[in-house]
Amino acid sequence: MSQSNANRKRESVIDENLKRVYEEALDEGVPDRFKDLLNALKQQDQPKGSLK
Repeated sequence: MSQSNANRKRESVIDENLKRVYEEALDEGVPDRFKDLLNALKQQDQPKGSLK
């Protein structure tokens, strides 16, 4: 196998693995602790004593 073929094969394997890891991360979703933190931050941004 030539050097350029070996490099292409290596890059292909890396690409496949990166895509697989990315898809797995998407499937995991957002952990509850992060959702709780985001909700707490949103509450802090709301004006206090607002009449709306």
